[in-house]
Order: sequence, then structure tokens, then C-alpha cells
Amino acid sequence: MSPVAPTKRFFCAESARTRGDSMAGTASPGSVWILIEYRGGWPPNGFDGLDFDAGTKALVVSAARTARARVLLVRRPGPRRRLGPGRWAVLRHQSADAYQQLWGTWDRDEDLAKIVPALTSPGHPGLPPVILICAHGQHDPCCAVRGRPVGRALSERWPELVWECSHVGGDRFAANAVVAPDGVYYGGLDAESSVTTIENHLADRIHAEYLRGYTDLIPPQQAAVAAVLGRFGPAGRNDYLVTETLSEGNHWRIHITGRPPHPAHIDVELRAHRSPPCQLTCRGPAPGSVIVYEPTSIRRT
Repeated sequence: MSPVAPTKRFFCAESARTRGDSMAGTASPGSVWILIEYRGGWPPNGFDGLDFDAGTKALVVSAARTARARVLLVRRPGPRRRLGPGRWAVLRHQSADAYQQLWGTWDRDEDLAKIVPALTSPGHPGLPPVILICAHGQHDPCCAVRGRPVGRALSERWPELVWECSHVGGDRFAANAVVAPDGVYYGGLDAESSVTTIENHLADRIHAEYLRGYTDLIPPQQAAVAAVLGRFGPAGRNDYLVTETLSEGNHWRIHITGRPPHPAHIDVELRAHRSPPCQLTCRGPAPGSVIVYEPTSIRRT
């Protein structure tokens, strides 16, 4: 018998790069994040899959749903440390230039009930942002294969800011980074590009190259802002504001206003279309397609 050739393992991030998938407009929406430090293994469905006290878990899940908050498990990059209590945080993006954080610690499952009142309590403004790198290998292998080296590279530079986190969406764009509570998604990162990208972000210079989008905007608005950054160069997180959004069928027109020295008024037109069916995640059971927002016109007005 002829030997059977080994089948090459499929990696969704590698496939997405080969196809040239567009990242613009793919940030998951949201303005509130709950972080729970958990140093053990993360089940595929993250916090929901942990064997925690049922009552406490139900409280946190219900409060998170009411606040439209995303619950993420986090841990520091590198060897797992099991000393001392874990930390939890509520990060909130309230409006442009208004970011708040509230942190606490936990030893017992029941301690996590403190998250519930924290979701409606004033946080501390002015703290540096948290850099979250998806490294959730049980959810998708690409997140671990590509995310962990990025987490290590960033933690060498900013050890107090960087955490690995559970699934944030867009596995095919691994390595993914979320800067919170700024509400900015980056994708397609490696160790070198991640350091440059985060260095620019912390200096309030957001570039289009690795940007997936801003979480307070809907996908076509995210894509429009990314197109403006690509055309006119990097800008601060709040230097451009979406002031009008019109849609007709699969066509969108987004009006954006800029702060000096950026263009004051810009119209971006986009065409929405579905991508051809393909396998979007490493463990995807069937091919799927996504909506892509393609800029067709960017002009000052």
C-alpha cells in the first residue's frame, strides 16, 4: 500500500492572511469589561465554564448582562503564578475622554460578588489602560500560538499593563489585542509589530494598519474611521468623531469630523458585501461568510 500523506493542520489565522481578510470594522461592540484573574486552565467558554459557586456566578453573569459588560478571564503572561489573591476589575468607557477603572481582589468564589456593586459605582479616571492579549487556546489554537508570544513581548516592555485574556472575538485575526477601557481592537499582530502598535497607542497615535475598530462604533463606522486613518495618517483615539451615518441597501455614507490639525469634515462611502464562504475558525464546523465594509470614496467636505 502507498503511504498516506499527512494532512496539513488548518490554522484560521494563517488562512485569513493568505486570503487577505480585511480587519477594519471587526471589533466586538461594548463599553464595559469585567476582568477576573484566573490562573488555572480556561475552559472553551471561559468564565461560564468554570466550576465556581453557582450563586455567585449567577450574580456576576446577571449583572454583566444588565450592564452589557463582557466577562474575560485574565492572567499574566509567562509561567503561571499561584501565590496571593487574584484580582478583578471593572473597566468602563463612558464617553470620549471619559474612562474609569475599579479594581479589587478575591480569594474565595464568593468574593467575586463585589463585582456586582462595582458595575454601578464610580471608578477611578486617569489610570493607564489595560492591554489584553487573547491567548485562549482552548477556544481556538491560533489565539494561543500567536497570542502568547505577543503577550510575552509586550509584558517585557509594560509588565504592569499587560494581561493574557480569554476569547475576544475574531480568532482568524490572531494575535488580537484589546486596549481597555479605551475600547480599541488591534489584530494581525506579532511580537515586533505589537510593541510598535502599543507604543503608538500609548502616545495617542492610532494607525490604521493593525486596527480592527473602536468598540463604541458599529462595524461600518469602525471601517470608515480606519479608512480615514489610512488616508490622512495616525490620530488620537478621540480626534475623529462619527457625526452622521446614512445607509441605503448595501451602501453606507459616514460623516466624520476631526479635531485640528486633522481634516475638519470627511465623508466616507462604503459598500457592504458578503465574503465568499470559508472556514473562519480553527474548529469551525462549517464554512461561513462575514460582511465586509469596503471604502469606495473618502473625501474632505
